[in-house]
Amino acid sequence: MKKVQDIMTGDVRACLPDTNLAEVVALMVENDCGVLPVVDEKGMVSGIITDRDICIAVATRGKLASDITVKEVALGIVYTCAATENVGKALEIMRHAKVRRLPIVNNDGRLFGILSLNDIALFAKENGGKEAPEISYKDVALTLKAVCEHRTPKTKQEEFEIGVSTASD
Repeated sequence: MKKVQDIMTGDVRACLPDTNLAEVVALMVENDCGVLPVVDEKGMVSGIITDRDICIAVATRGKLASDITVKEVALGIVYTCAATENVGKALEIMRHAKVRRLPIVNNDGRLFGILSLNDIALFAKENGGKEAPEISYKDVALTLKAVCEHRTPKTKQEEFEIGVSTASD
């Protein structure tokens, strides 16, 4: 089966917890993305921040984006996947965590790339003929359906059972 590293976006930008939201927005605009992994000084993933997180923070705090830092907004739990995992495992994590994007880490746990549902959808093939595709359109649709369902808080035990690594571990 195809590995995550074969279809992920490898040239990913990230930010630090002390980066202000105005700088994050500038990075998002410059790199045409709506999410940035949050890393520490060693490149270890500690969170993720989305354009939605920024909009809500700025709209509800009565402060300028330049006066709010990432650590005030980004969630402390982040789901990651190893670059060497197969794409099916990444889809499983996305379905259970209800996320559209996964930071991808190398063997040392440092940020290596990012995998989005878009990447997977572009890789997917129609299920027809004698040989089933590695990732089918149905796999993508089922993952998107799971991601779109309303979220319920996960317990540590549930995270352990699906084999998800989190930054808070």
